[in-house]
Amino acid sequence: MSPSALEPQATFPFSTHESTKPLSSIPFQPVPDLEPYGISVKHGFLSSDAPLRSLESPYYEPWERIARNLPTLIRSRRLRLEIDGLPVLHTNHLRTRAEWQRACAVLGYFTHSYIWAGDRPSERLPPSITVPFLKVAAHLELKPCAPYAVTNLFNWNTIDPSVDVSLPEDLMTNLSYTGSSDESWFYLISVAMEARGARVFPDLLGAMRAALTDDEQSVSEALIALAECIDDLSLLLGRMYEKCDPHVFYHVIRPFLAGSKNMAAAGLPHGVFYDEGNGKGVWRQYSGGSNAQSSLIQFFDAFLGVKHFASGDGPEKTAKAQAFITDMRSYMPGGHRRFIEAVESSSNIRSYCLSRPKDHAVRKAYGMAVSALAALRGVTFSL
Repeated sequence: MSPSALEPQATFPFSTHESTKPLSSIPFQPVPDLEPYGISVKHGFLSSDAPLRSLESPYYEPWERIARNLPTLIRSRRLRLEIDGLPVLHTNHLRTRAEWQRACAVLGYFTHSYIWAGDRPSERLPPSITVPFLKVAAHLELKPCAPYAVTNLFNWNTIDPSVDVSLPEDLMTNLSYTGSSDESWFYLISVAMEARGARVFPDLLGAMRAALTDDEQSVSEALIALAECIDDLSLLLGRMYEKCDPHVFYHVIRPFLAGSKNMAAAGLPHGVFYDEGNGKGVWRQYSGGSNAQSSLIQFFDAFLGVKHFASGDGPEKTAKAQAFITDMRSYMPGGHRRFIEAVESSSNIRSYCLSRPKDHAVRKAYGMAVSALAALRGVTFSL
């Protein structure tokens, strides 16, 4: 996906060691479907329809007023004053999933804006954000911060309803810290990648079913389609520099994407106190937004049976590498996280392919897909 919005991450090589278990000895779980996990047949981990640009209920106008003017309020240093003046709004006027997601996006942007829009980071989040955000985040099974889901999955729209969502130039963002085209392009590259990646979802789930019936051709075709899709995602990622200047990203945009975890040097030794009012509240620490929180690439990992190892190997580094990947799942929407876990437990593709000789077409197709994914991750972490 687009470059990590956190600190640089390690590159994790992929394991393609031969399986030691015969195919017949490996128990397979039922192949999961998409819809029970809230995944769109049309757009994958994106919603089928574009996210809401605003909440229609007048009750939430205080939020929407600030959301519309967020970049200006941040530049003028009035953002914290405006949020401090907000009433504590309740969530009982949120009806649809789209409304809950819009509320999550707004409050996620308010959270990071409030923390980072000043000469010093704020160690306290006021009740006007904390109280509703804890409920919204719990409803969507997300962390109460601004992870990838908030800045990307819940934050896009189309210039025209008839356009192709997989083209970033035909998209726009609903929320922004800076109001810059650089920031929008940074998110929209990832949105377009999500849409393009969704095209192979049926092929991959079909391949898992085909392996159960020893349909080699269908498995090979799906793996080749995946390799071609990932190569296309790499090309799309390479377009990041067209409209996102690295200097602007690093110095203007990136500070707002930072989290509250391991940020003592930045002025948050204890994280952030989520003030719920009346003397109630909890100190919390969360990672910032990162494309490692994208469900798309982890889905590809799970399908292919990829394991992650830190550079230089060693059990401690390897455990840390895998722990990082697992931790990033906790920042995904709950349905997406459970889908990846279901694919991980049921995918038979790795064992099926590696049970064939090295020169077998199925095994070669598997190697193509793994190599393409390794290359994409190499691009991701080097930008």
